[in-house]
Amino acid sequence: MQHEAALTYFSIRPCYSEPQEIEDLCNEWQPEPLFKAATENQPDYEPPVISGAPKTYVTANGKEVLNMVSANFLGFAGDDDIQRACEATINKYGVGSCGPRGFYGTIDVHLDLEKRIASFMQTEESIIYAYDLATVPSILPAFANAKDLIVCDEAACYAIQNGATLSRAQVRFFKHNDMADLERLLQEQADKDKRSKLRLNRRFIVVEGISHNLGDIAPLDQIFNLKEKFKYRLVLDESLSFGVLGATGRGAAEKFGLRPGQVEIVAASMGYSPVHPL
Repeated sequence: MQHEAALTYFSIRPCYSEPQEIEDLCNEWQPEPLFKAATENQPDYEPPVISGAPKTYVTANGKEVLNMVSANFLGFAGDDDIQRACEATINKYGVGSCGPRGFYGTIDVHLDLEKRIASFMQTEESIIYAYDLATVPSILPAFANAKDLIVCDEAACYAIQNGATLSRAQVRFFKHNDMADLERLLQEQADKDKRSKLRLNRRFIVVEGISHNLGDIAPLDQIFNLKEKFKYRLVLDESLSFGVLGATGRGAAEKFGLRPGQVEIVAASMGYSPVHPL
């Protein structure tokens, strides 16, 4: 008995509107406003225009006011000695390489600063990125991939969330600074591993020393104990805590008594409150 194979082809003709109809639709379209119009009860808003360096007091719209929005915690911006050093550096090097070090070369002061940071943080080495917002999104994909697991605080800043997404790793979030919820997630994963006998992979807990979004401090002593118990690596963003917390300004890890090396990866932005001269 012979069987004949039949192939059926479907041809779908795209339906295009007449040019005049398209033109009419475009003319009739009215985009929705991005925000609602101000009501009579809302006062007229005048954006603040700052004159001068962001010190403790600044001149905003011609009036001296207390500066409550700057991250210049240590008052370095506007410091006379730092301004003179910046002027000398600009006269020698210009305003920067204006591009990645891999493309435009490394300047000697980059290497000197990396050595100073590593010495200050008591680590073997440090790496400077040209753009602070790209640092964590570069670190996480470098160490984690689609086979790995990242556990993040649900209130993590944009840089951490972006880096976790770019890594393509499985990402799970625990309630902000809630150690019971973090332990629950880690225990659930451990139980799942026993049932499925999954291959070993890399696992990270990612938190901030001081939360960008909420301003409170992560309980790193408890986080450290949990990461040791469940065999995770800890990635710590010290951007707001670097130079602010700890007896010598080494950040939240120092505040909670963690020794160098007990936090596997530390990242920080020099654009907030860099530590005293390294």
